[in-house]
Amino acid sequence: MELAMALGSRGESEALSLLCAAAVEELKGRLKPGLTPEDCGDAFPVAAAWLALAGLESTESGGVESFTAGDVTIRKREGEYRRKALELQAQTVMKPYLKDEGFAFKGVRT
Repeated sequence: MELAMALGSRGESEALSLLCAAAVEELKGRLKPGLTPEDCGDAFPVAAAWLALAGLESTESGGVESFTAGDVTIRKREGEYRRKALELQAQTVMKPYLKDEGFAFKGVRT
């Protein structure tokens, strides 16, 4: 919680506290078998803080800033880009410790 407040320049809030707890549980569930948060060193709390801030960003940004029907224009709020950047930072720092969820090897025909 303290790290998220420092990294995000935010004060203490119930929403941030809940999001920090959820981020910790999410990351724990994605760790490679046999690894604990402690095995990840400083990467785990930093990634959890970034995920919590990303969640807070998505609740505050509200999504679409403007929508125009003629000559179709849709603009996302700036917060959406910050949210994605924070999530990417968290995933990047935790990459060595997380299960590989982007690849599945099913077999080879002989």
